[in-house]
Order: sequence, then C-alpha cells, then structure tokens
Amino acid sequence: MKGILLVFILISSFLRSQRIEWKEGSKLVWSNFKSKINNQRGKDIVAYTHCGWVYSVTKSSNPKGIAKVSIETIFNEDKSWKDEKRINDYVLNHEQKHFDIAEIFARKIRKETVDKIKTTGDYDKYFQTIYNRIIKDYKNFQALYDGVTEHGMNKEKQAEYDTLISKELEQLKNFRKP
Repeated sequence: MKGILLVFILISSFLRSQRIEWKEGSKLVWSNFKSKINNQRGKDIVAYTHCGWVYSVTKSSNPKGIAKVSIETIFNEDKSWKDEKRINDYVLNHEQKHFDIAEIFARKIRKETVDKIKTTGDYDKYFQTIYNRIIKDYKNFQALYDGVTEHGMNKEKQAEYDTLISKELEQLKNFRKP
C-alpha cells in the first residue's frame, strides 16, 4: 500500500513564522508576543494572540486504506502583539485563554476524526465537513469569549471563563496530541 502524506496548513504564514506548539502546563510569556504592529482595530486592545492549527493527514490512494489525521495547536509569535505600556499578568492570562480555546477545539477535531475517520474514503467524505463546522464554532466561541469578558476587563466574567476553559480541557484530555 502506497501512503501519501498530505500537509494542509490553516494559515500558510505559520510555516514562515516563529510558532509555539500548545503543551499542557506551558504558558505564554510576554516575550512570545513579537509583532510590532497592532493589526487590531481599536485603541482599547492591549494585546492580540494569533493562534490556530496546523494539520496533516497520512492516507492511501486506496479508499479502504488507513487514514490518520494529526492536528497541532500553535501560537504565532510574529503575528501576536502587545502594547508594552499597558500589559500585565491579568491581560496575559486572558491571552493564554485564547490559546487554550484553540487547543479545546483542536481536541474536538481529534475526537471527531478518531470517531469517524478510519479510512481514506472516510477522510475524503467527512473531514472537510467536520473541520468547517468546528472552525466556525471556534471562531464564534473566541468572539463570544472576548465579548462576554470585555477583552478580559470584566474580572468576574473572566474568572467564569477561566473555570469553563479549564473544565473543557479536562473533559477532552483523552484527545490531547499524542
């Protein structure tokens, strides 16, 4: 059986940029935010976390051959920004949670691919639908998180999301990157 490795990149610039893979227990530090340009609109933005996924699939030319999907959650240092004059540990926690949310949704993709994708035929039939649905949910969740927490300025709501995010990571712990 001839295997073919296909690599799909969520954002191609991740390949050319300095990136950090999400790891249990590892936290972002302000020196990870290397962009000098604030691409976000609004003077109230203190920092911006550019994160997402890179995935690859190993599959066969035979539709009945085994398919294996691998997904990494990554933080792009060169596209992540901070306002040096206004940063603090509280804001860093809010930005870390954006990265953690990306990992939650990567785990959701891993869970669904483990459940539904066994063969190349399964991959061809199901993966794009799974991916598109989960990335839409991910973007909506990230926007909701910023809205409800007021970009981390609402300390009560931020604490609620900190707990929610920790619980989600724990519930999906079986789908950490192997």
